[in-house]
Amino acid sequence: MTNPYEVLGIREGASEDEIKKAYRDLAKKYHPDQYGNNPLKDLAEEKMRELNEAYDYLMKNSQNFSNNSYNNNSYNNGSTNNFNTYQAVKQDIAAGQFLAAEQKLNSIRTRDAEWNYLYGVIQLQKGWYDSALSYIQTACSLDPNNLEYRQTLNSLKSRANNFGNNYYRTTRSDDTCDTCLKLWCLDSICECMGFDCIPCC
Repeated sequence: MTNPYEVLGIREGASEDEIKKAYRDLAKKYHPDQYGNNPLKDLAEEKMRELNEAYDYLMKNSQNFSNNSYNNNSYNNGSTNNFNTYQAVKQDIAAGQFLAAEQKLNSIRTRDAEWNYLYGVIQLQKGWYDSALSYIQTACSLDPNNLEYRQTLNSLKSRANNFGNNYYRTTRSDDTCDTCLKLWCLDSICECMGFDCIPCC
């Protein structure tokens, strides 16, 4: 089982109210009904199943987590440390501290899906689109059912197709697209931290 705290994007040992709030916010974002005939609907359904499992597990066992009882074969102290580092990285990204975020990621030995995704987001914020695309593709290959990774990859691919894979043009339309894509990724990171960079999204 995946770490339920990581699934809901909350700190280990979060209160029941924090668990409920995180679940409600993510359920609104990923509920399959809002995707209609969008190809991402299947991924949204998978994400909702994952959210439901994590929520049910935490609500049934919330008293046990204060004793660190969730250190079994599927989740160990190394995962806890990585999760905490990833949360700190997301905070740095949301604050625009990309160098600090990159340094934290480089301190992690295991380059899992989340590592590649966050590193890709940093590359995107720095304007290195080819590098960002490579890391986010790796994240998707490691965790193909992650809707956030897939949406970001689709946005990058769409931009590449629209502009002939030339990521370094300086026309006004490119600048606008660059800004929108960066803001969208930044907003996704902010939502993981419990607040919105773009309140209307």
